[in-house]
Amino acid sequence: MGLFERYLTLWVALAMVTGIAIGVASPALVNAIASAEVASINLVVAVLIWAMVYPMMVSVDFGAVSGIARQPKGLLITLVVNWLIKPFSMAFLAVLFFEYVFAPFISPEDAAQYTAGLILLGAAPCTAMVFVWSQLTRGDATYTLVQVSVNDLIMVIAFAPIVALLLGVTDIVVPWGTLVLATILYVVLPLGAGLLTRRLLGSQQAIDQFSAKIKPWSIIGLIATVMILFGLQGQVILNRPLVIALIAVPIIIQSYGIFAIAYGAAFMLKIPHRIAAPCAMIGTSNFFELAVAVAISLFGLHSGAALATVVGVLVEVPVMLSLVAFANRTRNRFAGHPG
Repeated sequence: MGLFERYLTLWVALAMVTGIAIGVASPALVNAIASAEVASINLVVAVLIWAMVYPMMVSVDFGAVSGIARQPKGLLITLVVNWLIKPFSMAFLAVLFFEYVFAPFISPEDAAQYTAGLILLGAAPCTAMVFVWSQLTRGDATYTLVQVSVNDLIMVIAFAPIVALLLGVTDIVVPWGTLVLATILYVVLPLGAGLLTRRLLGSQQAIDQFSAKIKPWSIIGLIATVMILFGLQGQVILNRPLVIALIAVPIIIQSYGIFAIAYGAAFMLKIPHRIAAPCAMIGTSNFFELAVAVAISLFGLHSGAALATVVGVLVEVPVMLSLVAFANRTRNRFAGHPG
């Protein structure tokens, strides 16, 4: 591994601290970044995520897409975990902690808001960041793309009904502009750029050499994204540390639990690690842009629901990095892997 990959946890920790410091010391800069939005998607963060995703897309071999049908188990695990388990387990944990375990520490009104925010997170599986986690675990780029694409198609149909069911309402207003724009920015455009790059480079050797050169930019994009996200929420983190910690507890339990289910199922079904790792990461990570946007549209910018979705963003990166490290350490235990 290169310098960035070897000490990635350290760089991310420094990015968190730096982001909070910038958010407190230079609120004008943070406000300027926050105001660069279209359909509730921050364009600065979108550019950085694009930089993270593009190196992965260059590795996508469209000639191998037809072979996905011969390995359906990974895709099946992704869909079962994302749509039949994850939204309901997150709702259960939210109710358990905010209405019972943490009831002495928060008001019933706040508890209902935090529960709603976590339900929105649980119903929005990852779209963009999973490409980064897949790359860090040496995942199959082509298979990961198929998993994300199928997931996005189902999200268009299933997100609103599942959220409506779990929130107990029927008039959920899904910001479709956010969903469509995010899919275009994080999947369609990088995919098109990757395909064009492969055609221009020609040979596989040239593609491999180019991929090696641009790979560090994916990590740089991740670190810069973390810095901005923590900068945007720096004051909130300092002002309400106990609330942040309480909200983080069910999110962390959910993340590790969902990963254990998906990763364990992949291991038992003897799925190759290059498919098993991304398959578990998709369900564990969240489509935070959509969750935050819906929370704001339903409950307001300064609501507890919006705060809960933002805490999901803050928790996700360190949790996912720990799972990437675990997946890499356990690679050799999977069927068909040497060693």
